[in-house]
Amino acid sequence: MKFGLHFANMTFPDPAAAHRVARAAEAAGFESLITVEHVVWPTRYASRYPYAPDGRLPGGPGTPLPDPLIWMAHVAAATTRLRLITGVLVVPQRNPLVLAKQVATLDHLSGGRVSLGIGVGWLREEFDALGVPFERRGARTDEHVAAMRALWAGDDASFRGTFVAFEGMSCNPKPVHGAVPILVGGHSEAAARRAGRLGDGFFPATGMAGPVEPLIALMRRAAAEAGRDPDHIEVTTGCPGALGDDPVGAVEACRAHGAQRVLVPSAAFLPDPEARLAAFGERVIRRTGA
Repeated sequence: MKFGLHFANMTFPDPAAAHRVARAAEAAGFESLITVEHVVWPTRYASRYPYAPDGRLPGGPGTPLPDPLIWMAHVAAATTRLRLITGVLVVPQRNPLVLAKQVATLDHLSGGRVSLGIGVGWLREEFDALGVPFERRGARTDEHVAAMRALWAGDDASFRGTFVAFEGMSCNPKPVHGAVPILVGGHSEAAARRAGRLGDGFFPATGMAGPVEPLIALMRRAAAEAGRDPDHIEVTTGCPGALGDDPVGAVEACRAHGAQRVLVPSAAFLPDPEARLAAFGERVIRRTGA
């Protein structure tokens, strides 16, 4: 089982703290750090955050939330093994050619340690402020992924879709392993189908969002229908029980449900991340297979 530390850029936004937690997580046996993003945070919004009972984002507009790619570049320089994963980046808000360049550059500089967790977004007010249509964001996400993969696959690339079109373009450096893995995030049937259809991984939410098992099953069916091997799609889930009285049992239950990576919230290791991460490594990671 792989272990990831979630909300890392939100919990440790400052440069020294980011390096501190990254080194401690790597030493404790964590496989990855997971970042979240919002470009802007509306003071007032009617959109409902789907993963909290009150429908509001945790924290407030003054919460420091560093850009995930820049924060990951900072952390990459202080580590050698940790995988750096966006969980998630709101892909339809970004120009796919610019994003392809940024992600491939980060992967190149980190030695091939980047995975791009993607989402379609839920905060309409943020889309409006960015001047990006909220409608058809799922279809645009699919196209943006295809366009990025075309640029990563080789030079003199061309792509023609409804939202993105280019001919004879090259984008270098290329990702170290030829492409950056795409992890599809979201606790919806549409996200599960998208993961099965085009993802290298699937990241359904946990907690109040409901059980993940039906979505994992749907992802696997969608993969088979698309002629893909469901076993090649890596599943990442939260695991609240990993911080409870029977962490090993909780992790094994996640494994039984099909997960290959479980995430724990980084804030749970405050105020002494070195000691608490090391203890978690001994108590859980080394007993379940990092």
